[in-house]
Amino acid sequence: MATPAPADPTLDAAIRAVPAFKDSELEITPIAEGRTNRNFRVTADDGSYFLRLSEEDTRFLGIDRNAEQASMRAAAHAGVGPDVIAYLPDVGCLVTRWLDADPLSEGDLERDEILAPTMDAIAAIHAGPALDWSFDPFRVVEDYRRIAEERGVTVPDAFDPAHAMAARIEAAFAEAPMPSKPCHNDLLEANFLLRDGHVWIVDHEYAGMGDPFFDLGNLSINNALSDEAQDRVLGHYFGDPSDAHRARLKLMRIMSDFREAMWGVVQQGLSTLDIDYVEYATTHFDRLSTTMADPRFDDWLDTARGLRSA
Repeated sequence: MATPAPADPTLDAAIRAVPAFKDSELEITPIAEGRTNRNFRVTADDGSYFLRLSEEDTRFLGIDRNAEQASMRAAAHAGVGPDVIAYLPDVGCLVTRWLDADPLSEGDLERDEILAPTMDAIAAIHAGPALDWSFDPFRVVEDYRRIAEERGVTVPDAFDPAHAMAARIEAAFAEAPMPSKPCHNDLLEANFLLRDGHVWIVDHEYAGMGDPFFDLGNLSINNALSDEAQDRVLGHYFGDPSDAHRARLKLMRIMSDFREAMWGVVQQGLSTLDIDYVEYATTHFDRLSTTMADPRFDDWLDTARGLRSA
């Protein structure tokens, strides 16, 4: 069996633990993309696989590996995710079939021929079986602050005004809560793969039961969707969106940036990858400050409260 050079004991242990790789000649290629884990393409006698190695400390990011693999298996069953080949938590390893598809590029989701199958894939995940894990962005940002401080990371002053705004959003949503659904919660363009008009969704690390509006807001802000595209997101999802739907989407765009900003903060005390998490957090806090200052914010809150009657 071929082995990588230089020696990588963690990767070697994972390779040995995967039954599908036994007695096969392997070609192992590192994948540079990834903000949390180490990723590899493994080519074996019977095809290619995606192999991911995660560190134990990633649990502090609010990741539940059991929920992740359950969400991935449900997505595969629904035809919108790759088959899970091996889930080996003892060695921090997940292996899926390699998808010969391309990640979305900036601007792709402005085109309805790509947005429509993307929304179908998101709806398929939301329709999946319940997960034994929850994702609450209002608690996640608080957990990230606590963990960052425990790790000696200075939390930016921007946290307090953002937290106050988040409390107002949470209170408005609580007046007309959405039914909890299995959500992905990390809908970056790189996590969508496209081939021949079909979209798959990968990287379910933050999967959990939650408000589907977080996924919609997360999709919207992470992919810089225009107002027109945002309305088409809601149209695909709800059929005939109301002003309350539009208001909730705008507010969850804010919560998505707050989560991303604090993710960058907490990673400063956790990650060993060569990534500028300070810049990442600053970028999201800067955009968050602009969005929170939108003069329509109070109107969004009032309108969001009326979802039940909308």
